[in-house]
Amino acid sequence: MSTALIQLSNLGFAWPGQPELLDIDTFSLQHGESLFLKGPSGSGKTTLLGLLGGVQKPNRGSIRLLDQDLSTLSAGARDRFRVDHTGYIFQQFNLLPFLSVRENVELPCHFSKLRASRAVQRHGSVAKATSALLAHLGLHQPELLQRRAGDLSIGQQQRVAAARALIGQPELVIADEPTSALDADAREAFLELLFAECRAAGSSLLFVSHDQSLARLFDRSLSLVELNRASYLEEV
Repeated sequence: MSTALIQLSNLGFAWPGQPELLDIDTFSLQHGESLFLKGPSGSGKTTLLGLLGGVQKPNRGSIRLLDQDLSTLSAGARDRFRVDHTGYIFQQFNLLPFLSVRENVELPCHFSKLRASRAVQRHGSVAKATSALLAHLGLHQPELLQRRAGDLSIGQQQRVAAARALIGQPELVIADEPTSALDADAREAFLELLFAECRAAGSSLLFVSHDQSLARLFDRSLSLVELNRASYLEEV
């Protein structure tokens, strides 16, 4: 097996009828590594994350996650592989507002037997895994577990989204601008908690942001503009 968690080679992607948006010779992310990926709007960051998650397929080249070439899988198989091995923290968090905090965090375990079994193995049950993750992320109040996600503050929603991404120890955690609504002190505090949970789970972290001030906190920083050989385009 490759020593890298993610390995991209000769990757090319274009939306139908559009010029090539991504042209990446090679890119890798190591097991347990935290990587800060920067790039302006339109540089292809969101598209690259979709490719890494198997939402889209490249036009050419390969994307290997855990030594599995995602482009060889069917759409359904890519979906199953994604939920088993990848946790996402979205910019807008994408919590289901009508579900409770507990129900939101436990969602991945309903779709992935692997992540459910890992949660049980590490904590004794999915419910205990949920409570432990939320406590480690600073949400200690038991009554919060039953509160509707739509009634939470922005900072609370952010931490619930992180717990949902981390439950069941996915090998890869992708965070897409999750700190954009927070002030500088809150951003750094959240990142320290996120790093600690990723280390505890053995997860690699791919963190996408415009905020260059955060790059110093990561193992490595990379510019997508420098990585991507395609011409700069405004992303749709």
